[in-house]
Amino acid sequence: MLPKELKKIYPFRSHFLNIGGKNRIHYVDEGEGDAVVMFHGNPTWSFYYRNLIEGLQSSFRCIAVDNVGCGLSDKPQNYPYRLENHIQNAQKVVEFLQLDRFHLVMHDWGCAIGMALAENFPERIASLTIMNGAAFHSSQIPDRIALCKIPLLGSFLIRGLNAFVLCSNSMATARGLDSKVSLGYKFPYNSWKNRVAIKKFVDDIPLHSGHPSWGTLTKIQDQLFLLSQRKILLLWGGEDFCFTESFLNEWQQFFPKAKSIIYENCGHYVLEDMKDEAIAEIRQFLTAAKRS
Repeated sequence: MLPKELKKIYPFRSHFLNIGGKNRIHYVDEGEGDAVVMFHGNPTWSFYYRNLIEGLQSSFRCIAVDNVGCGLSDKPQNYPYRLENHIQNAQKVVEFLQLDRFHLVMHDWGCAIGMALAENFPERIASLTIMNGAAFHSSQIPDRIALCKIPLLGSFLIRGLNAFVLCSNSMATARGLDSKVSLGYKFPYNSWKNRVAIKKFVDDIPLHSGHPSWGTLTKIQDQLFLLSQRKILLLWGGEDFCFTESFLNEWQQFFPKAKSIIYENCGHYVLEDMKDEAIAEIRQFLTAAKRS
């Protein structure tokens, strides 16, 4: 249950969907109009989209999903936590909500999850908004994240010390987070058990062809062309230590017609550092896409 101070900045009703067994996935569903489905990355949750939801819900139906193991979703300890599982869960949400046409907003790991969903239902996609993340192979990985992939050390750092969340709170923004927002990102990950998905996401970064998720990501990359004619907005934090501008350049190669905006003094958490500017840009983009 959210503490009172978080309910003030995350004032949304919770919804849950059973994704198999006893596991439930949490999502927010606010507003009316064209559906905008939002997918987050690691180690965030739908809290990352709180300001965007409030900025759009007067004109759009905003659906923000917590990946299994993240946010307010259940955190099973023996779940596979592979990219394919997250994609399947995203599809279950879309099918359950009977979304025949929707916009996608994606960040970090949410890009791979969302783009796979879009490739599965290209005819349903109204537009794509992509923020610092990837849906294609890259050999680039910061040393600090590579360190967390080391089995015993990584578990100690991520699940024992909560280092991934704490470091993200300090390094993923250029302007810093206030205490309530910092608490919001930490809240769901308050124990070894509740940090299981954070470690699993790191483990699931496919750096070689023998990795279990290598083929899944290859398929996503190979089918990006299916979406090349969609309306696409690329919003990029120029000071991201992980998803640098080289990743933006890669996206631009796949989608040369996309509108691209680089926020130079902005870190990985675009919707924190450039909240007002990014929300205004997304709202304008979605409104135009809605009318087309």
